Amino acid sequence: MNAKLQKWRNLSILWSAAKQSDAASASVSRALHHGPDTVEELLDRHVVKKEKKSLDEEEEELLAARRLTSTRREALALYRDILRATRFFPWPDQRGVPWRDVLRENARREFEEARFERDPEVVTRLLIGGRDAVEAALEKLAEKQRQQIEKDRGDGR
Repeated sequence: MNAKLQKWRNLSILWSAAKQSDAASASVSRALHHGPDTVEELLDRHVVKKEKKSLDEEEEELLAARRLTSTRREALALYRDILRATRFFPWPDQRGVPWRDVLRENARREFEEARFERDPEVVTRLLIGGRDAVEAALEKLAEKQRQQIEKDRGDGR
């Protein structure tokens, strides 16, 4: 700031001296109107310099970007797994709507509710909870099918 103020003072002094002398007027005019001699000088004067980040800050940004990308990938994989798992629920509920449609609507609604969540801890908790729910539902379905098979085998003897 002081350097800029000093520069303006110098220009002011030069300008007043230029009024008194034609020779001085020509040099001041060049200084004021022709600008810097090189492109580097121009850029140094007018472009805000970006502070270089330390390696730690750059690494943290990369890790954050990877984390976001990986959680996004995990969320999409979970959503696809839910859609695949709903294929095994073709029977209708009390209203006559197939369970697969009900499950898909609920999954979509929950994913939309959590869509703009940015806290990595919350996102991770939601992903783990969703993965556990899908696995538990498929395990229960498999257990019921095993019981039905055993029952059918017992009745067929």
